Amino acid sequence: MKTYFFDAYAFFELIQGNPRYVPYADGVAIVTTVLQLMEFHYGLIRDLGKDHADLLYDAFLPFTVDVDDDTIKEANAFKWRMKAKNLSYIDCLGYTIAQSKNIPFLTGDMAFKGMPGVEFVK
Repeated sequence: MKTYFFDAYAFFELIQGNPRYVPYADGVAIVTTVLQLMEFHYGLIRDLGKDHADLLYDAFLPFTVDVDDDTIKEANAFKWRMKAKNLSYIDCLGYTIAQSKNIPFLTGDMAFKGMPGVEFVK
């Protein structure tokens, strides 16, 4: 079974039924953090309402990994190195975790297109 780190972007595309995300709907292992879910949850409140947002947040919560201090420091260093791309802290954290676990960072965020370790799906 293939494992992917799901960015909030990937969660949105998955639940919105983007056909390019069908291969990531079943038979894959998901890794994410509560911070990616926080971004996802906020967008869901905006688009679908709080009840639906809460339901989906809770459904994906078992796939979260803890974030330690060293990972936060590395994510900030990465953000600094990539400052020209204006990446969010949360995206930098997710990318850093994916890199440390040697798993693809699944996103359609254009800022990550062509970067090593990224599974870019638009």
